[in-house]
Amino acid sequence: MIIVMNQTATKAEIDHVIEKIRQHNFDVHPDVGSNRTVLGIIGDARALDPRDFELLPGVSEVLRVTEPYKLASRSFHPNNTVIDVKSVQIGGDSVIVMAGPCAIESEEQLNELAPVLKNAGAQILRAGAFKPRSSPYSFQGMGEKGLRWLKATCEKYDLVSVSEVMSTDTLELMTKYVDILQIGTRNMQNFPLLKAVGATKKPVLLKRGLSATYEEWLMAAEYILSCGNPNVIFCERGIRTFETYTRNTMDIAAIPVIKHLSHLPIIADPSHGTGRRDKVIPMARAAVAAGADGLMIEVHAEPDKALSDGAQSLYPDQFEHLMKELNMIAQAIGRPLGGMTR
Repeated sequence: MIIVMNQTATKAEIDHVIEKIRQHNFDVHPDVGSNRTVLGIIGDARALDPRDFELLPGVSEVLRVTEPYKLASRSFHPNNTVIDVKSVQIGGDSVIVMAGPCAIESEEQLNELAPVLKNAGAQILRAGAFKPRSSPYSFQGMGEKGLRWLKATCEKYDLVSVSEVMSTDTLELMTKYVDILQIGTRNMQNFPLLKAVGATKKPVLLKRGLSATYEEWLMAAEYILSCGNPNVIFCERGIRTFETYTRNTMDIAAIPVIKHLSHLPIIADPSHGTGRRDKVIPMARAAVAAGADGLMIEVHAEPDKALSDGAQSLYPDQFEHLMKELNMIAQAIGRPLGGMTR
């Protein structure tokens, strides 16, 4: 249930409604917009009588939210949420690009790639320090040493960082070094981890689970939001289907669907979505045309020698060419590519 206050409602009237909600043993999340305040009642509010609130001073209307995800719903927050990370706005007027290697391999690797990516228009450097791998014998990441390199590189080249947090055990360490915490597909329903990142207030990039429905994905975001962290970014990275030609089946339809259902920004990851270098470029174009707020693209100086996911990583010159194409598409739909200098 949500309670929409009048434009002229005073702070005292709003506080009175909030107190009334809490008297019924429900939590409340206020959303203060430029025109009016919306109060979201969290929990199963079916037993509440809307008339108990409709006649309170300052109340405009009381609406029942049918979706199980309340805070993530566009019904609760009609306007798009824009997440500002060191002046990079995700979900704003521009399309942003996160790019970098799947895994951090060395300090030299990051320093070689970072200026190339930035000059091409990327604003966020993505790189994994802890790698969740299907095989226990695969490269597992550089750990804290890699995080130190990532932080130093981003400071040197004025980039925002994003990296995956795999467990609550490493969360405190990650928050010291990383600007955006990534929840990987295998952890989309790791509810203790979702609650923990919800308590940090750090921006969270929430990847879609391997076989997750839209509602399950939205409910995962609800866990983070309900813990007080409003800074959630969805990431469509492909789902598991019967098709084996590509690594996953990238669901482009997820972009307009999520934007219809939720106010939160959504980006696309065509690298994991396809697993094939030659398919990353066309799917990146399609994602921008479909309305994605950003892209996450894997780039490696020598993909054939990469310790992780080399087959889906672009060469730097391919990335530079792609960015020029993406900028034309983005401008055609009225959303220029953020970070482009030419």
